[in-house]
Formats: sequence, C-alpha cells, structure tokens
Amino acid sequence: MSELAAKRGVVMVAKKALFLVFCIGNERYALKATEVAEVLPRLPLKPIAHAPAWVAGIFAHRGIMVPVIDLSALTFGLMAQARTSTRLVLVNYQPEPALEPRWLGLILEQATDTLRCDPEDFQPYGLDNRQAPYLGPVREDERGLMQWIGVADLLTAEVRALLFAPDLIVGEA
Repeated sequence: MSELAAKRGVVMVAKKALFLVFCIGNERYALKATEVAEVLPRLPLKPIAHAPAWVAGIFAHRGIMVPVIDLSALTFGLMAQARTSTRLVLVNYQPEPALEPRWLGLILEQATDTLRCDPEDFQPYGLDNRQAPYLGPVREDERGLMQWIGVADLLTAEVRALLFAPDLIVGEA
C-alpha cells in the first residue's frame, strides 16, 4: 500500500472477478462471468447431423442460430442430467482475438451459483491434458477443487467448421 493511501485510510482491494459456478457430476467448475452473455432455462434443440455426440443441437435466439454443446458429454462422455438447475448458458465464444465473438450455448448442470474471487486464486494443476485444453487452472476452498473452463478453447477447428460460418473458422482465408 502506498504511503498516501495509508494516510487516507484507503484499503487496497484485490482484483476480484465474478464466476458462474456449475457442476459436472459432483465436480465443480467455473466460467468467468464476462464470458457469459445470458443464462436461459433448458430449451428444445434441433439436432445437427454428423456432429459429435456432445453437440446437443441448435436453436434460434433473437433471430440468430446458436449451436449448443453439452459440457458434461464433452468432458466425461455422459449427457447432462435434466435437473431443474440445468441451464442453457450462452457464452461469447471467441477462439481468436481478431474474430468477432459469437454465441455458443452450453448445457450446464447446477448452474445457479456465482463466486467472486481473485482470478489468481486459480492455479495450474500440473497435468498436461491436451485432449481437453479448455480445462484450466483450479482453485481450492473448503468444498474442494473448482476448475476454470476456458471458453475460447472449447471447440476444435473441425467442430468450429461444422457449427459456425467460415468467418469464425481459424486458418481459413
């Protein structure tokens, strides 16, 4: 704390960020709230032919077609349970900073809580999980570990090509 701040009685506050907390099975995960566009109830989806099993489908929201993935199915191969707390969460998906963000729907179980904490509370967990680059650092609290999900890393280039128009496909001219 600076001398001037100390004289004025100002307390330095750590940088805190808001996270949406959800579960996959009994494990807790978090999305940075700035990446969340909207939280909706679970809605009927139109299936997408030849998509991976974890691609739940597509729906129209405010005149825009939004692809939806089931994060539980992507991560562990088990479809999300249809609970009253299961939500369809729209995130601002932007795999490259030069591209415009697009909506991507995520089916998330128990997506009803938030957490405000310093993002630096999440620390690398020491595993090289190349099959799931979206699984980020972890944070420990009295309830155990919580893992940060990296929205930009959710989709491979192949799945992006299936779900989005070419302007969002990295590497295409």
